[in-house]
Amino acid sequence: MSLQDIFTTGAPLLEQAAITRTVGVAAGVFAPGHIGELTRIIPFEMVDEVLAETGAVQRRIRLVPARVTVYLLLAAAFFTGLGYQQVFDRLCAGLTGLAPVRPSGSALRQARQRLGPAPMKALFNPVSGPAATVAAAGRWRGLRVVAVDGTLLSVPDCPANLAVFTRQRLGNGISGYPQLRLAALVACGTRSVIGAVFGPATAGELEYARRLAADLRAGMLLGDRNFAAAALLNQLAATGADLLVRCKTNRKLPTLARCRDGSTLTRIGPLTVRVIDAEITTRTFQGTRTSHYRLLTTLTDPAIHPAGELVRLYHERWEIETAYAELKSTILGGRVLRARTPDGIEQEVWALLTAYQALRTAMTDATDSVPGTDPGRAGFTTALAAARDQLLLAAGIITGTDIDLVGTIGRHVLAQLLPARRVRTKDRIVKRAISKYNACGPAIDRTTYKATINMLTSSP
Repeated sequence: MSLQDIFTTGAPLLEQAAITRTVGVAAGVFAPGHIGELTRIIPFEMVDEVLAETGAVQRRIRLVPARVTVYLLLAAAFFTGLGYQQVFDRLCAGLTGLAPVRPSGSALRQARQRLGPAPMKALFNPVSGPAATVAAAGRWRGLRVVAVDGTLLSVPDCPANLAVFTRQRLGNGISGYPQLRLAALVACGTRSVIGAVFGPATAGELEYARRLAADLRAGMLLGDRNFAAAALLNQLAATGADLLVRCKTNRKLPTLARCRDGSTLTRIGPLTVRVIDAEITTRTFQGTRTSHYRLLTTLTDPAIHPAGELVRLYHERWEIETAYAELKSTILGGRVLRARTPDGIEQEVWALLTAYQALRTAMTDATDSVPGTDPGRAGFTTALAAARDQLLLAAGIITGTDIDLVGTIGRHVLAQLLPARRVRTKDRIVKRAISKYNACGPAIDRTTYKATINMLTSSP
C-alpha cells in the first residue's frame, strides 16, 4: 500500500488509524493541547492551507505527497541522528498490517526538494508566539519579558552551502564547518519562540535583530546585551515595546535629569532613556566577584518601575540561552545540520523551530494543569524523550482507543519536574557531544557553584 492510497481512501479505518499514525499528527508531538481538551496546533487543515498558499500541493499522484513530506521534516527534527528513511520507518512503526511502501532515499530527497522551504516557513508563523500560560513567570508589572540574542549553527561543508555560508576563522587560523547565524525573540518564562530569522554568519547580530523588530509589540519588555546601538534602540522602541538593554559602562551619555533612586535620564537620538548603574556582587565558595552593569531602559518613571527590580529582572535574559541550549545540545546533540543545499538548510531550520515550538507549548500546557507550577521546571529532555516514544508506540491512535497523547507527555513532564532554577553566574559553555575534546577557550571552568547575588544601584 502506498502513502497516496492511505491519503485518498475513504475507509474509516484508514482515515482514523493509518492516516493519523502515518504523519504523526495525533502522536502528541505535532498536536499538543490542554490536558483533557485536545487542541491541535499543527492539524491536517493547517498544513493543507499552508501548502495551498505557497503553491506546494503536488500536481500528480506521488509516493510521498506534500503533506507527508511536511510531517516527515517535523519528525526528523526530533530524530536528528537518523537518516530520513529511518525517520520514515518510525512514523510508520505503528501501522501493523497497513505498512505503506517504503520510499527510497532518493524519493524522500526529491520530495523535500519539491516542497522547498516556503511551506515550512509559512507553517512556523501560526505556531510561533508566546505560549499561553496562567503562570506569572515571564511577566513583570503587566509587561511580558522577552529576550533577543543570536547563536551559530554548523552546516555541512559542501560546495553548494559554501556559496552562501562561510567558515568562521578561529584564533589559530583554522576554520571549521560553515556557519549559519540564528537570531530569535524568545518569551522568558516559557522559552517559546516569538520570532526567528537566520542566514549567513557574515551578517552580524545587529542586522538580524533589526529584522526581528517586526515581532515586537506594545506590552513587551525586551532585554539583552550588545544591542545598544542608537539606530537599533530607536527602531526597536518605535514598535511600542519597552527596552531594558545593557551597554558598556564607559559609554559617554549626557545627563538630562537625575532621578531619586540614583538613575539618570539621557537622550540617544530622539529617544529618551533612563540609565541605571549597578554594582553586582556574586558570592560562591571560591570567593567573591564584583562587576558593574549599566542598563538603558525606556521605562523612565522610577516610582512605577524601580531600578532595583529592573536590575534583577535583567537576569531573566538568560532564558534565551537556555532555549538555544535545548535546540543545539538537546535536540541536535551538537550535530551539524543535515541539508547540503541552502534551500534545504532553510527548510530544515524552519522545521526545527516549528517542532521546538510545538513541544514547548505542550510543556507549558502540562505545567498549567497544576496551578502554581513554574513552566521553567518542565524538563525539556523529559518531554523530548516522551514525544519520541509517542511517535514509535502509536499509543491511542488505533480506532476505539482514547487519544490522550498530550496527556502522556504532560504526565512525564509533571512526574519529573526540575527543581527551582539556580542562580546563573556565567555564559553558557557546552562541550560538543560529537567531540571528545574540551571546548577551546581561556580558563573554562565547568564547576557548578551555589551562588548568591547582591545588587546595588548607584548614580553614574
